[in-house]
Amino acid sequence: MNEKQPLFTWENARAILLWAVLPLVAGLLIAAALLPQPQIGIIRLSTQIDPVSASDLLKQLDYVRQHPEIRGVVLVLDSPGGTVADTEAVYMEMLKVRQQTPIVASINLMAASGAYYLSVGSDYIFCKPTSDVGNIGVIGYTPPAPSLVDGIVSTGPYKLFGFERDQYVRQIEAVKQGFASAVKLGRGAALKAEMSEVLSGKLWPGMEAVRLGLADALGTESDAIEKAAQLAGVRNPKVVEIYPLAIYDAPVSSPFYGVSPDGVTLTTPAKAGLYLLYIPPATLAAEK
Repeated sequence: MNEKQPLFTWENARAILLWAVLPLVAGLLIAAALLPQPQIGIIRLSTQIDPVSASDLLKQLDYVRQHPEIRGVVLVLDSPGGTVADTEAVYMEMLKVRQQTPIVASINLMAASGAYYLSVGSDYIFCKPTSDVGNIGVIGYTPPAPSLVDGIVSTGPYKLFGFERDQYVRQIEAVKQGFASAVKLGRGAALKAEMSEVLSGKLWPGMEAVRLGLADALGTESDAIEKAAQLAGVRNPKVVEIYPLAIYDAPVSSPFYGVSPDGVTLTTPAKAGLYLLYIPPATLAAEK
C-alpha cells in the first residue's frame, strides 16, 4: 500500500513561487515602471502680468491639463499685478484646471492687485508673515484730450481713446465688481473682512491677511507642495517646474511702468487702459 504524499513540500512551494508569485511580482514591477510617478507642478509668476507673462502662464496651465500625471499645482506668486484682460484670462484658465487638478497659491514677497486676483482662483493660499497681500481694486489711466496733444488729428471725439470718459468710469466700476465677485467666490466662508474693507485698496502684511481671511495660512513653498499633494490624494510626489516643460524660449517680459530719460520709474503704466496693478509709494515720491 502506497503512503499518502504530504500536501505541502518544499518542491511544491518552489513550484508555486516559480509559476505564480514571481510572474506576479514581475508584472507589478513592470506596471510601476510604465505608470508615471504622480507629480506636483510648480508655476511661477515673478513679474507683472502683461501679454507676455500671461501667455507663458496660459501655456503652463494648458500643459498641466494635457498631462494627468501632474496631480497638483503650486502657483508661486511675487507680482504687483498688471493688465485687466490678461489677468482675467489666466484666472479663467485656472478655474478650468481646478476642475481636475487642485491648485495651491504660495505668496512670497507680494501678491498685489491682479496677482491676488489669481491667488483667489486657487484652492488654498499660503503667504509669509510679511508678504504684501491685497491692493484689491482697479487703476484707470487715460491719455490727454486730443486737443492737448500736438500733432494728433482724429476723425471723431472718441477716436483717440475709444469711448467717452463717463463710460470709462463705468467700466472701472464693472471691473472692480468683477474682482469683488472673484474674491467672494474664491474665499467663500473663509473671508472675515467686510467687502468695504476688502475693496479699499489696502495692502496687508501676510499675518493680517490670514486674520482677515484673505489667505488661509502662513507657510512656505514646501508647505504649499505638501498641501497640493494632500488635496490631490498622493504621497511622495515628484516635484517638477512646469516652465521648462511647457515653454522652450527664455523668459521675456516687456517693461510695464513708463521710464523717464533719466531712468526714474514713473507712476503711470506705459500704455493707457485699465490695470489691476499696485504702484509702489516710492515711485509716487520719485515723480514729485
